[in-house]
Amino acid sequence: QGLLLFGFLFFPELFEKKNFELRIAGGAVRDLLSGVTPQDVDFATTATPAEMKEMFTAAGVRLINNKGEKHGTITARLHEQNFEITTLRIDVVTDGRHAEVEFTTDWHKDAERRDLTVNSMFLGLDGTLYDFFNGYEDLKNKKIRFVGKADERIQEDYLRILRYFRFYGRIAEEPGDHEPNTLQAIKENAKGLAGISGEIIWVELKKILLGNHVNHLVQLMYELDIAQYIGLPLDGNLEEFARVTKNIQNLSPKPMTVLTSLFKGKDDVTNLDLRLKISKEEKNLGLFLVKHRQELTKASGPEPLRPYQDFLMDSREANTNSRILELLKYQGEEELLREMQEWAVPSFPVSGHDLRRMGVSSGKEIGTALQQLREEWKRSGYHMDKEELLSCLKK
Repeated sequence: QGLLLFGFLFFPELFEKKNFELRIAGGAVRDLLSGVTPQDVDFATTATPAEMKEMFTAAGVRLINNKGEKHGTITARLHEQNFEITTLRIDVVTDGRHAEVEFTTDWHKDAERRDLTVNSMFLGLDGTLYDFFNGYEDLKNKKIRFVGKADERIQEDYLRILRYFRFYGRIAEEPGDHEPNTLQAIKENAKGLAGISGEIIWVELKKILLGNHVNHLVQLMYELDIAQYIGLPLDGNLEEFARVTKNIQNLSPKPMTVLTSLFKGKDDVTNLDLRLKISKEEKNLGLFLVKHRQELTKASGPEPLRPYQDFLMDSREANTNSRILELLKYQGEEELLREMQEWAVPSFPVSGHDLRRMGVSSGKEIGTALQQLREEWKRSGYHMDKEELLSCLKK
């Protein structure tokens, strides 16, 4: 399925020659079985990192040092592509985020330490599916389940709570189709998320915010006591969140636009930033939406877009246009969003140079005149041209 890319054909031979097994692993298998082209293809093998290095070096394949070696991952570069190949492993010690591993040649044991059944399958290069935990069945039935016992999997790595939500939003058909014991395990272990770094949480949270069932999943985060540990406000505005997630469904919002509907004020944005270390642009978008979502709205009458256009024309900041587009998505103004996206921002046609030519000489007078003409131009809906504006000045 489009996987036999350039260098890919070269791998199996190297491994076969030495009697090592090589299979596609994890997310790529899930994607291929769902008919989706995988973004990354990871491999698993019975060869150890040392054996792989020796094998690749002898074959003249370039290795990239990605510091994955102690976890068993070797990255080989062939034909402008990186291939990650990881030795089968067992977790010996886990601390809720990282694991000390030992290598194994047992495929079942490796599958056992993966998070969700749909992510625990292997695909042989001959097309054989190795599926120890009914992952394919779950994928067909659109069920998201942990491998083995949910609480054990979660305690190995608390981030798996958010991965559960993310894949639920990606694969499940209906909101609310969870196994009660899974939700119980998530609730009992929610506190573990407090120890996970903000940046990593934000990566997962953004994917959840752009997936399906987002309203259901965020409500669930509050019900299961997760919200407080990942920087969300204790008293998040869930009614507004439900309304906005409906507004925004097909408008490709930024994650921050969706999330801001939970916030009651700017402190909520600041607290989120303290916990998750969001980017400056994301923080400013959140602050912008909180500040303007209520009073910057469409005008009644023939020019509903005018308030947004005026705001943009008065603004001295570079990102105002994209923030206004996000505000229109937030407000569910699909029609106005389209118009605003198509609106070419006009440039003010008069310059100080024009005024000097008309005999206005002092800098102060030029400044005042330009300001007055700008107001006149704005009142005309930015339609007056240079001639019309200058004739106002003569009057």
